[in-house]
Amino acid sequence: MRKFIPFCLSLALLVSTLGFLPGGGAKAQTAGLVSSILSRMEKNKRSLKSLRANISMTKYNSQLRDSDLYQGVVMYIPGAGGNASSSVRLEWTRPKHEILAVLNGNYTLCQTRLKQCYQGKTGRIKNERDSDVLALMNMSAAQLRTRFGEFQDVHDETLGGGVWTQHFKVTPKGAASYKYIEVWVDSDGMPVQTKMVEKNDDSTTVRLTEVERNASISSDQFKLNPDSSFKIIKG
Repeated sequence: MRKFIPFCLSLALLVSTLGFLPGGGAKAQTAGLVSSILSRMEKNKRSLKSLRANISMTKYNSQLRDSDLYQGVVMYIPGAGGNASSSVRLEWTRPKHEILAVLNGNYTLCQTRLKQCYQGKTGRIKNERDSDVLALMNMSAAQLRTRFGEFQDVHDETLGGGVWTQHFKVTPKGAASYKYIEVWVDSDGMPVQTKMVEKNDDSTTVRLTEVERNASISSDQFKLNPDSSFKIIKG
């Protein structure tokens, strides 16, 4: 369970941060295409006031050659101070009901079936499997350019549901807990799918569908107030 918490937080931050992936070092034949993708992503990030979407996550186990599928809904409001002040609600509905809310740098993760909630500071989660991903999401653009090499495998691709995207792949230059990350960006500059491949070839693919940009979202959505029947576990 302790490893599941930082992974959920990784997903919760994912939507707002991929717009700052590195723009330098592309080969000449793809430089113009990469520049266009990054321009759309930056425009999307600047204009994004809120986000609501369906979310699916597929975790693939390369040894077992088997996958686990999670489905739910994500809501997001960017904060003026970056990730630390952003508000996120990630509610899984399948295979079980769990709700993660992030508000003002604090998280609450409630498991409704077990009647228990984990609470803590997002910045205190360290030395876990997904800590490298969380670190990546808090890097500046300059740090990202230092961390990653050139864009690879840049091409147009249509995802399920007829969603046109442009795909690219980035590989960390130094030590990391994963081999590479793939990103699919739609015509509005929104990263609607990501895939992280680990060193053992396990992978995690996250897909956003039915994306609503700048929808009206109440701040109450990010406040979880479990009743007395829930056990509170401080993280």
